[in-house]
Amino acid sequence: MTDKSPPNRCRLVLIAPRDESAETFGPRLLEAAAGGDIASIIIPARGDEASFQDFAAPVVRLAQTAGIAAIVADDSRIAGRVGADGIHLQAGKDELGEAVGRWQGKMIVGAGGAATRDDALELGETQPDYIFFGRFGFDTKPEPHRRNLALGQWWAAVVEIPCIVLGGSDVASVEAVAATGAEFVALSSAVFGDGVDPRAAVGRANAILDRTAPAFGD
Repeated sequence: MTDKSPPNRCRLVLIAPRDESAETFGPRLLEAAAGGDIASIIIPARGDEASFQDFAAPVVRLAQTAGIAAIVADDSRIAGRVGADGIHLQAGKDELGEAVGRWQGKMIVGAGGAATRDDALELGETQPDYIFFGRFGFDTKPEPHRRNLALGQWWAAVVEIPCIVLGGSDVASVEAVAATGAEFVALSSAVFGDGVDPRAAVGRANAILDRTAPAFGD
């Protein structure tokens, strides 16, 4: 990530793969960071607590060194131990509300798991820092899932809490997400899939967003 001010349009959020070691993923994350603007990276839970922490700790440090906010999923203890910038929870309203009350102001608290408008509104009542539409590991098709796009477009139009919408396995999918008005588009396999050059993928995604994403406030 560069030292320039963040662009005033939809930005990238990356999702770390679950099947790589920190030793192999770390260099690929740095390559991605060299490709252009990245707002944050979400690190999904994996394996047992010890293996998850062993992966998360170096990835968080590398991300933060590159100016990328590091968000650990589903384990606030590990998020705290490794000095993450945030916690992403796929939880019900009560658990999410408890986390918001405990951690917000100290860490970013994000919400996942909303599959319907009612789900999203219920989670939104707890005032998380963002809501995520999509499921980790389900970016298997080139285009974003239609339901996620529809939820993102509706949410961005009626709710002030920012949203992240999962893109597809093709970098070009960022255009469709940005058109919904979502603040962030999440990519995983489009950047970290087999045979993909992470630096080139991030560079292409940002070029598409620069060209097509509506500016906020317009």
